[in-house]
Amino acid sequence: MGDSGGRDAENSDPAAERLARMSFGQTGLVVPRIGFGGMELAGPPRAPDLSLSEATYLVHAATDMGITYFDTSIDYGRSEEYLGKALRDRRDRVVVATKCGCLVGDVGDGERSHVFTRENIGAGVAQSLKRLGTDYIDVIQLHGNPTVEQLDREGGLEVLIELQKKGVVGHIGLSSRKPFVQEFVGMALLEVFQVPYSAVQRQHEDVVATLAADGKAVVARGVAARGSAAKSWASTPIGMKQGEAKTVWEAAGIDEIIGSMSRMEFMLRFAASNPNINILLTGTVNVSHLEENVKSVTKGPLEPDLYREVRSRLSSAGSAPGDGEYRRGGPLAV
Repeated sequence: MGDSGGRDAENSDPAAERLARMSFGQTGLVVPRIGFGGMELAGPPRAPDLSLSEATYLVHAATDMGITYFDTSIDYGRSEEYLGKALRDRRDRVVVATKCGCLVGDVGDGERSHVFTRENIGAGVAQSLKRLGTDYIDVIQLHGNPTVEQLDREGGLEVLIELQKKGVVGHIGLSSRKPFVQEFVGMALLEVFQVPYSAVQRQHEDVVATLAADGKAVVARGVAARGSAAKSWASTPIGMKQGEAKTVWEAAGIDEIIGSMSRMEFMLRFAASNPNINILLTGTVNVSHLEENVKSVTKGPLEPDLYREVRSRLSSAGSAPGDGEYRRGGPLAV
């Protein structure tokens, strides 16, 4: 290990040994319940301006806590490059998931169109391999909202299958949301699905159940709703209107029933209570916050009675499975 601030795995926090692991759908991979969301390494304007040494320290701390799943994307600014350099000496111990369909060379402004031609996707995978400093990608996810017809017509999925046969790509997936994701639920070629999910955003709960029943691996993003509850609603979860999360939370009376549990612990353990979700993605640039997140997840699901009560209250407050509105776009740094 280099001198960039990481700790030896042998001397890692005991939480790493308690971090539950589970089969990742039918991929054959075994993963922890919590994963690292690489958008926080994007740099301005979407994330804090970390140096490479700061990013490396954070990533090494994550692996030493038992986190072995790292999710990133072409359009997460410098995230792929930082992750690749930070994971160089422990590549064989982690699962790297990135995305394709984003414009090659995208700096991550969050508003550019996605292109699903075989040329753009092939070039994107090549770029990701170079940025990540690796010769294979464990999980490659189509990013955005393509249609099956579009992928067939433009050859985007075909080129991924070719790369998979060559061993360049391990497992193919999709990172999307309703209503677009439903078209792909039964597609055998897709093994991994990433969707938004949290206590205050339960629209995808029914889709998640269907995917899990079909043996798919499920990754949930936004499980902490950008930490909005812990920040006294100073931030807005991706996909929600300003003030909407606070309205749902207060209408459900969550503070009244979680006792001494922190709001952040509740958010993480609520998502961990859903047995159909394999990985909870969390993003932070603060090692102490990451440690607290890991400790929360190691406590396991909420007590069954509390979980049932919370779900009932949230449903009445407007957070329930269904086709509620979801606003597109990523966050700016706050």
